[in-house]
Amino acid sequence: MKVAQLIGNAIDFAEERLPLNKFDFHSVVQKKEVPLHKLSWAYYTGGLALFFFAIQLTTGLMLLFYYQPTVSDAQASVEFLTRDVPMGALIRNMHTWGSSFMIACVMVHMLMAFAMKAFERPREITWISGVLLMLITFGFGFTGYLLPWHQIAVNATKVGLQSVEEAGHLLPGALGEIPRQVREIIQGEATVGQATLSRFYALHVIVLPLSIFATLGLHLLSVQLHGMSKGVDTPTKKTERFFPFFILKDFSLWGAVFFIFFVIALCLPFESFFSFPLFQPYDALGSTPDGIKPEWYFYFVYYPLELLPFWFVMLAQTVVIGGLFAAPWIFRKTSRRTLSIIAGGAAAYLVIITLFGQVIYEMIKGVK
Repeated sequence: MKVAQLIGNAIDFAEERLPLNKFDFHSVVQKKEVPLHKLSWAYYTGGLALFFFAIQLTTGLMLLFYYQPTVSDAQASVEFLTRDVPMGALIRNMHTWGSSFMIACVMVHMLMAFAMKAFERPREITWISGVLLMLITFGFGFTGYLLPWHQIAVNATKVGLQSVEEAGHLLPGALGEIPRQVREIIQGEATVGQATLSRFYALHVIVLPLSIFATLGLHLLSVQLHGMSKGVDTPTKKTERFFPFFILKDFSLWGAVFFIFFVIALCLPFESFFSFPLFQPYDALGSTPDGIKPEWYFYFVYYPLELLPFWFVMLAQTVVIGGLFAAPWIFRKTSRRTLSIIAGGAAAYLVIITLFGQVIYEMIKGVK
């Protein structure tokens, strides 16, 4: 009887979260409305993240025609693409800049969805799939960073993989071997080399895209079935039709953002923010050059790891990720005002550590 009851409860849960009977043109297009209030702009952040994913997919496919995933040819193929292929530099620049824009949009979208309590019943699946999409997006950033196979790419990847193994020291008994085994599986050999590049390439162009397509499909389906969350504690009576008004505004925003993005990619090479030696071909026998750091979107973990005990940062990271997945239940009765304060604090931390992390690091290091 208990088993039958559990199965029944599971079916009821799934039917409420994924009411497929509502998945028709009238419900998801003609009848759908978008609330209008002071935070309505946040509804466009998810669309922007999707827009930049489309750019990444398109430019990534173009780069595949020239990129060679071997330690002997990877850096040279990227140089050839940049210098000798017509519009190659632009396509590569769009892909590189696009990764930063996409991750920025995903982070803003996640913070705003949290502040607007977009995870409340029956939108738990929408939220959980969104958290998975965020983690997959960071996975794209981490795996793609190694592919050019230059000094900063390889050395920064070594630091990231080393952090995975160090996490084993915090686990008891045989569990402590799991992070080391994970690192060995990802790395593929004793040190970062051809096996690592091949596995990162496979993850970046096959595994993660398949994962994001499946998760994104579930996320978009859930959004369409339940519509936009009300976003505020006091429901607004003002709404606008999803089609055609919201869709037209969404496309107009995409056009304006693409113009700005295209100009940046055309005029400002991403590498201009780094010193040239960091982009020289990787030399396994050479010393690690100064200035090796991960991309900006990992600064929120990188600088704490430099300044705080490793165990503390790993514990905090685990708690945050676990809290994000469990947010629909942890913050079930929390007001949107309180959630906005939490999201604002998280946003302030991300902005400060990204823009001034190096300054803070040097100040604290100088005091020591």
